Parts: sequence; structure tokens; C-alpha cells
Amino acid sequence: MSHFSTVKTQLRKREPLLQALCDLGYVPQEGESLVRGYRGQTVKAELAVSMKKGGDIGFRWNQSSQAYELVTDLDLWKQSVPVERFLSQLTQRYALNTVISATSEEGFEIAEQTKNIDGSIELVVTRWDP
Repeated sequence: MSHFSTVKTQLRKREPLLQALCDLGYVPQEGESLVRGYRGQTVKAELAVSMKKGGDIGFRWNQSSQAYELVTDLDLWKQSVPVERFLSQLTQRYALNTVISATSEEGFEIAEQTKNIDGSIELVVTRWDP
């Protein structure tokens, strides 16, 4: 019998998380949503991604850890990558979006963005001081 699993993350900000999901090709639904699992079971989440195959993907705020946690039915995981790889990709995109946002707030612009063979992303930022 399947059940929902909760996976802790270090994803603390909503906007970079939403952008990271979009960057990976997902369409997140904001607001309290139901995440579907085995035989129609559901659990509430603040962000949800409805999946055509397998169980849905959700994120809910954990007050004690001050971070979003992944909630999904791991027995129904039908994504093209394992859940660990999904979280790794999501965390990388989250970090990238956080850096881009922070540098933009400081007046920097992205001059160059390169994805390396090993999967890492290299940024070059510039700022013109008046």
C-alpha cells in the first residue's frame, strides 16, 4: 500500500521555488491544493504540480524548519529522473534563481551564463558604477 512521504529541503523562499519548478518544465499551482496519491488519497500542500502519470508533487511549509518540504507518494513516482535527482535539479535551479534575484537587487546584470559539462552553472555578473 502506498502512502505519502515527506522529504525535508532547504528551500525557504517561495518565488525562487516557483521559478525553479517552471524552469524544469513543471506548472505549479499556488495556494492550498490537494496532492493526489495512491487510490485517490490526498494531502494538502501550498504548492502542487499535477502529474498525468503517477502521483502529484507538492510542497508545504514546515514551520519548525522554516522551509518547504516535498510531499509525494514515492511508490507512484513516475518522473523521468529519480526523486533524488529531481531534488538536486530543483535545488540547483532554486539556488540559481536566488543568486540572480539577489544580484539584480544589488544592481548587477547577468553578463554570461554557462552550463558546464558536469551540470554546474557558471555566472558572470557585471555592474556599472556611475
